[in-house]
Amino acid sequence: MTASRSIPLLPGERWWGGAVADGGRMPFGRRAHRRDLAVNVGLVDDPTEGANQAAPVLVSDRGRVVGSDRPFAFSFGDGDGDGELRLTGDVSLQQAAEGSLRAAFRLAAQTHFPPSGAMPARELFTGPQVNTWIEAPYAPTQQSVLDYVHRLIGAGFPPGVLMIDDSWSPGYGDWTFDPVRFPDPRAMLDELRSLGFPVMLWIVPFISPDGTVFRDLEERRLLLRDASGETAVRRWWNGYSAVLDLTNPAATAWLTARLDELMDLGVAGFKFDGGDVRDFRTGDVSYGGAAPVDHTEAWGRFGLQYPFNEFRAGWRLGGQPLAQRLHDKPASWDDRGLGSLIPEGIAQGLIGHAFTCADMVGGGELGSFAPGAVVDQELFVRYAQCAALFPMVQFSMSPARVLDAEHLQAVQTALMIREGLLPTILELAEHAARSGEPILRPLAYHFDGFADVTDQFLIGASVLVAPVLEPGATTRLVRLPPGLWRDARTAETVSGDVEIEVDLASLPVFTRMDLHQHSALHERPDLH
Repeated sequence: MTASRSIPLLPGERWWGGAVADGGRMPFGRRAHRRDLAVNVGLVDDPTEGANQAAPVLVSDRGRVVGSDRPFAFSFGDGDGDGELRLTGDVSLQQAAEGSLRAAFRLAAQTHFPPSGAMPARELFTGPQVNTWIEAPYAPTQQSVLDYVHRLIGAGFPPGVLMIDDSWSPGYGDWTFDPVRFPDPRAMLDELRSLGFPVMLWIVPFISPDGTVFRDLEERRLLLRDASGETAVRRWWNGYSAVLDLTNPAATAWLTARLDELMDLGVAGFKFDGGDVRDFRTGDVSYGGAAPVDHTEAWGRFGLQYPFNEFRAGWRLGGQPLAQRLHDKPASWDDRGLGSLIPEGIAQGLIGHAFTCADMVGGGELGSFAPGAVVDQELFVRYAQCAALFPMVQFSMSPARVLDAEHLQAVQTALMIREGLLPTILELAEHAARSGEPILRPLAYHFDGFADVTDQFLIGASVLVAPVLEPGATTRLVRLPPGLWRDARTAETVSGDVEIEVDLASLPVFTRMDLHQHSALHERPDLH
């Protein structure tokens, strides 16, 4: 029988954690959430599971940690007093010595996802990443990739990591360049590298269910089997495929050999897509006798050998040097699109994923970009401004193609602001590798009473970012925690809540001026 328990909430207590896709519902514990909130972490019947990263851990701003190694369910009920947290599963409850969110996170990291001491490739942070997905969906070619890059350079954009997305290969599992679309991949890779664009390739753990690759892997029993013992063929967003059993060392050796050949050609690393919990079943037969979450974790562990990596889905593995991007989002202003970036970015950090990236600027959900659709240039700019100060930023739809001069300049201004803060971001990335602490943080991480602020974020302890998130906005309310803050645009020192004027190019950033007076900030108080 599965164990159940209820934990009384402390006065005003707020909680974060579980599935990143639930970030818009965080912090949990607000009375408005209690009656309709019943979610789980890592169970295959969670409708949001698999859309992004998840971990079996919850942290509160009163210093408490709920954690497990396995999936569990939770909900919030009215109960007595301030309500209760109801848990189903094998979970533990810990209390940090200090009753704060930061103390709870540090305890959770120590217990459930200790930092590795390593970070992904620095190049993933230093330049804006670019991805062919929206620009050339299912149809990248050698010429279109080169044209894409040269157009960006011609528009004055700095170089960065380039990801060639879906359909660069003849089929799923046949991880070689399609000779028709890419007649001379080595020459292309050499040219891109000389321009400052290391290349990553999109891959999935799926195998097209016909052809020589499938027959070879099936004969060697390297594919996942269903409960009947037959090779499992699963429907995913691109159709039906078999699934590589990455709990089998022979399967990981096979895939490593294929990817090594690509790296010998000049490829820097890989975008590891798929591997969602939803792609697996409880009765599946695998080499390792794995549950669905274990297969998702195995996909992430496989990627650890590549410093140039990206994941959009994951289970556990907080503290590891994996670049984690938010899932594909529509081109919209609401809480499914632009409005979801900060809450979900906060959620990523608080389950141990410090090396995060917003979704592709403007939205990565292909259905938002029907042929001939008009791009909302203001939304594109605001998306770029918000994403620019995440630890990593990624473009797909080319700003050089879809923006007029005014909107293009606004995006370039956001990237210049990022360039000015890049030394801080990189130092925080190195700090995260050692400590596990997030780079992008909620205000509540350092300041009590700010748990419900979900449209602003901190970079470390010293920089507050308040992107403009509403269409047609001419003003923006900024909530400043106690202390003195310097407005980067005006150089004025301000405090408290301030209403500021904004225009298209505005990306409000404030720097804390008196951190030495804040005793809760440890180590490098001016930064961390």
